[in-house]
Amino acid sequence: MTIKHKYNPQRRHWLKQGLAAAITAPMLSLGSFKVFADSETRYSNRVIELVNSTQVIDMLSLVNPIGQMMAAASDKHPKQQDAFRISPDYLQSLLNSGVDVFHPAMGLSAEDSLSFVAGLNSLVAQYAQHIIRIDSMADFERLQKGKRLGLIIGIQNADHFRSPDDVDMFYHLGQRVSQLTYNSQNLIGSGSTDRVDGGLSDFGCQIVERMNQLGMVVDVSHCGDKTTLDAFDISKKPVVITHSNVRALAGGHVRCKSDDAIRAVGKANSVMGITGVRQFVSDKEPTNIKSLIEHINYVSKMIGVEHVGIGSDMDLDGYDDIPQPYYDALKANYKASYAFRGKIDTDGFDHPKKVFDLTAGLVGAGYSDDDIRLILGGNFKRVLADIWAG
Repeated sequence: MTIKHKYNPQRRHWLKQGLAAAITAPMLSLGSFKVFADSETRYSNRVIELVNSTQVIDMLSLVNPIGQMMAAASDKHPKQQDAFRISPDYLQSLLNSGVDVFHPAMGLSAEDSLSFVAGLNSLVAQYAQHIIRIDSMADFERLQKGKRLGLIIGIQNADHFRSPDDVDMFYHLGQRVSQLTYNSQNLIGSGSTDRVDGGLSDFGCQIVERMNQLGMVVDVSHCGDKTTLDAFDISKKPVVITHSNVRALAGGHVRCKSDDAIRAVGKANSVMGITGVRQFVSDKEPTNIKSLIEHINYVSKMIGVEHVGIGSDMDLDGYDDIPQPYYDALKANYKASYAFRGKIDTDGFDHPKKVFDLTAGLVGAGYSDDDIRLILGGNFKRVLADIWAG
């Protein structure tokens, strides 16, 4: 999702001061135990071992509280760099979330893209001991569960690529993933909410070619159907869907992907990340982790478990506790086709330890340990190695 520049909320990050500091617990050899000291939720040894033994990759996940970013980008708080300042407590929450690699991309204008990349680089510099920028597969070797996490710099748009040479410039600044379009038309192609989808333009094909040459991931999560399929046809490297869901399971939602697009993922030996945004999961209630796992099941049965991963599309806590005026304003930025309901988050997938609950759900659904490790991170790690290879 995107954050526009008109709000000034204060959010639960300040309301829950001290929560993250409490999210530590000793590893005990028991049948089940608590991961977060402040929570009564208990997880089986199998779930804990699966998360702790896997480099978990969330291919669309914000590392800053959403409300903080909205406040920093508002008219009253114009210093965008404030959006990338996180407290030591919040950093501890990230380290203890079970996620090892975050891809904190946002939907941005061309004018904001450079400062966004600079802000993420600044965050890496600020917490150099605990956060590293993932530029290549070798950087995965430097990660350490609970002590050092990785950021993959990406942008949920390619509007900042006004020439192929701009791809080079942003690549050398650290960008490794780019969506071709956000929800609306740009010079490259069409977005998922456009009335007409003309597919990739000639210029868009040039951008994809340059991204292939450099090893920058082509992401089509928000692209329209024809633009999505054109990208798979044109690209010489796997095209990735970092965060979208199955349209057939979500009432035909335009931001979800067609069966043709899912089959294209399989043909390209690529990966589709499943998101927890409620209206992309189901158009019916209840909408919970079981509903989310139905998308994983659908993709796995259609093209294989080796082609599905996680792209939560949220920060640690989700969206639903943003103060009401700003929550309403956030929803108002999207077309009616986004079909917001009472909530944005999927029940049970809206808190800092959600990867543990998802893992427990996958265990309950009958997935093997090896397949769960693929879903949690192994699949995305494989396709990144393929795309980033020289």
